[in-house]
Amino acid sequence: MSEVHIKDNESLDSALKRFKRNCVKAGIVSDLRKKEYYQSPSVKRRKKSEAARKNKSKRY
Repeated sequence: MSEVHIKDNESLDSALKRFKRNCVKAGIVSDLRKKEYYQSPSVKRRKKSEAARKNKSKRY
């Protein structure tokens, strides 16, 4: 869980910006996007192999 303590004379906007940055660094945002909806194991495998093919073609 990300935690941000508000400093003296710090605006709420800057504290919120720091909190969002901490969430992105901790991987919370990407994890939420993965869990947004259910994917069956076969769909996960297919997407993973498609991504691998795409990355392989980018390298060459």
